[in-house]
Amino acid sequence: MLLRIHHAAIICADYERSRRFYTEVLGLRVIAETYREARRSHKLDLALPDGSQIELFSFPGAPPRPSYPEAQGLRHLAFEVDDVEQGKRELEAKGVVVEPVRVDELTGKRFTFFADPDGLPLELYER
Repeated sequence: MLLRIHHAAIICADYERSRRFYTEVLGLRVIAETYREARRSHKLDLALPDGSQIELFSFPGAPPRPSYPEAQGLRHLAFEVDDVEQGKRELEAKGVVVEPVRVDELTGKRFTFFADPDGLPLELYER
C-alpha cells in the first residue's frame, strides 16, 4: 500500500529565517508558497531532487518543540548525501554548527547531525 514518504511537515517559529535556511543553506527548491490570512499562516512547499518534499508552516503561538532530553514523536529528519564530510564542510561554510561525523554501527554508513533554526534535529546520512 505505502510507496514512499511524500513529505515531512515542519512548523517553524520565524518563517523568514526558516525559509532562508531551507532554501539558501540547504538548497531546497520552492514548489509553492501560500499565505493563509484566516490562519495568519505561511505554507512553503519545498522539493528535494528525488521528488520528496518538505512543507514548512508558520503558525502564530505554536509551542516550542521539546528536544533534550528527546521527546516522543518524530526524532529527526535525515537527508541522504553522497559525501557526509563534504556536506558537513558546506554547511559549516554557511555558518551551521555540525556535529562530528560518526559511523552507524549497524550499517557502517557515515552520518552527522545539525539543527534547523528552531532546533529540529536534521541528519546527513551517506548513501
